[in-house]
Amino acid sequence: MKTLIIYTSQTGFTERYAKWLADRVSGDLINLKDARKKRDDYFEDYDAIVYGGWAMAGSIVKSKWFLGKASDWKNKRLAMFCVGAGPNDIPEVEEFLQNALTKEQKNYIKLFYCQGGINYDRMGAPSRMAMKMFASSLKKKKDATEQDREMAEMIASSYDVSDVKYIEPIARFLAEG
Repeated sequence: MKTLIIYTSQTGFTERYAKWLADRVSGDLINLKDARKKRDDYFEDYDAIVYGGWAMAGSIVKSKWFLGKASDWKNKRLAMFCVGAGPNDIPEVEEFLQNALTKEQKNYIKLFYCQGGINYDRMGAPSRMAMKMFASSLKKKKDATEQDREMAEMIASSYDVSDVKYIEPIARFLAEG
């Protein structure tokens, strides 16, 4: 199966996962900036197309381009993955995955989540400020749960918990096609 992985990355976590996935499935890899410049016929020969972005404020960053194209690619195996700072097994991740695509899009796109981390040094100023404000609000929350306190502590500084094992469900999905 000829596979294309398109990604965008701000701090390097999504790029790392895209490269791991491309290696795992012997796929081609292209940055979103370059993919946007391609003519539609560039994508015709691919059996599967995957988009990777990062999770932010309840959405997958810069996914609009892919989602716009995906409706024309329904004859292909389509997947999206997003990389976020939170652990894979928290309820917020499942809720995010349930709400990131429309009911129609869920019929032809499979969505995955990969735990990454935070790299404040490589993060843009607006994102860095938003994350710091979020961490501060969690710390100051009057009715904070233990999970809120743990999350505030976790996102207070840079960390990396990315692991190649998180691409395995994506690779299995692509192999099924």
